[in-house]
Amino acid sequence: MSKDPVILFTCRPEDEGVIAPPVPAKSLLPDWFRKLPAIDRAHRSATNNGLTAKRCMPFFDALATGWILPIAATVRLEIADGGRTVKAGWEFDRTMVSNHSPPQVAGNPMEPRPPCKFHNHWTIRTAKGWSCLFLPPLNRPNPVFQCVAGIVDTDSYASPVHLPFFATGPDGVHVIERGTPLVQVIPFRRADAAIAGEVRAETPAEATLRERILRQTIAADGWYRREARAAR
Repeated sequence: MSKDPVILFTCRPEDEGVIAPPVPAKSLLPDWFRKLPAIDRAHRSATNNGLTAKRCMPFFDALATGWILPIAATVRLEIADGGRTVKAGWEFDRTMVSNHSPPQVAGNPMEPRPPCKFHNHWTIRTAKGWSCLFLPPLNRPNPVFQCVAGIVDTDSYASPVHLPFFATGPDGVHVIERGTPLVQVIPFRRADAAIAGEVRAETPAEATLRERILRQTIAADGWYRREARAAR
């Protein structure tokens, strides 16, 4: 695999143009976030400059990092008995949902909700030395289900990764439309994950720098964004 791209999504030829494709996370920002003004002038005060989450680079970067892997086709989830029973249905000609064995995760904090699994029909390949972190879409909570986070060595595991989840919605039938985000996929170099760390008290110079950065961030709107971009 070439160095460019770092990540490659492939599907069966007959599925191309039929199943919902992965998309860069930055191209699928939530509607509420897109509509949010950068400055909420109506609520500015002496202690609040009116800046909204749209001006918060850490929040935006969490939304925009990596790729969104959506559900391939529309699925109906029927949740009953306070979440203890979950049934799934679909019209598509591929398996979309199956069940995990509850003893595999006995004692997990989501009990008594049973573990289920969305079937993903995209194979993800990454460059040598790169893995992928799969996690629930950041800052995009879904009221019906929550996928379980995991890491896969996608440079060697060249097969579709299915997505364990728990149904978290209220009792009833919930329609999960084709293209609904299931997980956020963030590639990373495994060598980066193994970097050694250190825990200690800060030095006087580090304390001075910390305070200066905090004051600059507060005093100059957009300072953090400009500095972070310059460092990239």
